[in-house]
Amino acid sequence: MVKAPVIKEGYIFIAIALLLAVLVGYFIDPLWTIFPIVLAAFFTFFFRNPQRQIPTDKNLIVSPADGKVMGIVEVDENDFVNERCNKVIIFLSVFDVHINRSPMNGEIKFQQYTCGRFIPAYKDSVGFENERHTIGIENGNMRIIVTQIAGILARRIVSWVTLGNVLEKGERYGLIKFGSCTELVMPKNVEICVKKGDKVVGGETVIGRIKA
Repeated sequence: MVKAPVIKEGYIFIAIALLLAVLVGYFIDPLWTIFPIVLAAFFTFFFRNPQRQIPTDKNLIVSPADGKVMGIVEVDENDFVNERCNKVIIFLSVFDVHINRSPMNGEIKFQQYTCGRFIPAYKDSVGFENERHTIGIENGNMRIIVTQIAGILARRIVSWVTLGNVLEKGERYGLIKFGSCTELVMPKNVEICVKKGDKVVGGETVIGRIKA
């Protein structure tokens, strides 16, 4: 869906920082342009859009985000999967790629946006209190849920998809601007392949394997 090295949502931030550098250099002192130039470089880095090698095995479920696994917990999911599930919680720092990717092939059959607070994304209550956007993906008899959760710095969740869209595994579908959290909920017949503390790469790291 998005192939440019920097996603378009970052263009305005980069442009403003470069314009600020020009204004500072012209009206104040060229030496001070280093600060807005560094800021522009950070925005370019933050909104980077790397290519990924997506596993083709249909039984593998990949990570929806780059970041660190903060926890794996059992939950009763009653909105879409409707059964006992495992939830993998991934924290994204400002240094991680913030593009979200579909963990598997499937159609979006559920979508929910919830307004909320902006507490730090690593807090235990973040998934219940913060602004979040949830999609439910169905593939044959398999259903999963992915939730984008805004953090203390994140002020906007971006989604490029809606109900009825069909996603390929590893396909980009949205992002969260600045520091955030992503949760992946899978039924119990999916073997978890990561543990707390693991670093994961969106679209590449295998999060789960569907049991035969």
